[in-house]
Amino acid sequence: MEGDGEALVDRPSAVRAGEEIDVARLESFLAEVVPGLQGPLIVEQFPRGFSNLTYLVSGGGGPEMVLRRPPRGAAIKGAHDMVREHRILAALAPVYARAPRPIALCEDVSLLGAPFFVMERVRGIIPRGAAADALSEDERRAVSESLVDALAELHALDARSGPLAALGHAEGYVERQVKGWTARWQAARTSDLPDMERVAAWLDAHRPAAGTATLVHNDFKHDNVVLDPVRPGRIRAVLDWEMATVGDPLMDLGTSLAYWIEAADPPAWRATRFVEITSQPGSLSRAQVVERYARASGRDVSAVAFYYAFGLFKVAVIAQQIYARFRQGHTSDPRFARLDAAVAACAGTAVRAIERGRIDGLD
Repeated sequence: MEGDGEALVDRPSAVRAGEEIDVARLESFLAEVVPGLQGPLIVEQFPRGFSNLTYLVSGGGGPEMVLRRPPRGAAIKGAHDMVREHRILAALAPVYARAPRPIALCEDVSLLGAPFFVMERVRGIIPRGAAADALSEDERRAVSESLVDALAELHALDARSGPLAALGHAEGYVERQVKGWTARWQAARTSDLPDMERVAAWLDAHRPAAGTATLVHNDFKHDNVVLDPVRPGRIRAVLDWEMATVGDPLMDLGTSLAYWIEAADPPAWRATRFVEITSQPGSLSRAQVVERYARASGRDVSAVAFYYAFGLFKVAVIAQQIYARFRQGHTSDPRFARLDAAVAACAGTAVRAIERGRIDGLD
């Protein structure tokens, strides 16, 4: 690694204007649920996320904690559900060491304006921006291999019984996902985009047969993992569990592939810069990701083009939902102003994958 690993640990900054929280009310709540907590708290914000608002809470003689709450102006069914994410983390605690441990949940919206929860902070490197640039070629390869292996490990958890089984209903999962994300697209779109309509129709007409259901994360990517600062090829934690459920694990793989941009991809697709590290030297290609996942999981991946196209469609809808909130004035974050271009790039890439039946060679 070029430089000190500790210097690359993900750190917060000042809270963005319009996204402040009432620290006094938060102190009052946490004093009742965190033993030994007293005195003033310091609240800072992790600025890089595109969805839920995430803060670092420190001070008061207690542990470092991360607070998560929905973005302002969000009213999207099935997303930004802090109560559910807390329940998922509680269910994962006994069986999956890479899930951060939940500390407390608050469903009283009068406190901070929305439900929120706090969890332990797992210190480490999130491989994006300067942190990704500082990794060596060998380290990037190790990170990408570990990401694939961790996904296969997650899909090997027993989701047939116990708390994990209660997180979703496997029957009809693929159909619900295709129809649900199509409905979200229709609700959030701000202009016509024929490629999105074409992909939605194709997905609905080409749903593969259901396989064995597992726990799925639904947003498994580089900037949702925390790496060990000393051994960056080791994943210390997996973040952002709000959409986790029980369903087809290849849908999870498809979402991961949708963020996996390669150096040889078309310029419009590379310009989205969703996960920059995947296009840097050392990282696996999409084809290598699929091959490694197939070996680790033992699953048939012959229909991967469908799952990749679905992942691109879903990522496009997520970007469109954020862009719609920006257009409506619910957020002033300047990063969101050009997400409409990212939506179009996702849709165009999905169309090329559908036409060619491939996940590579999309130029």
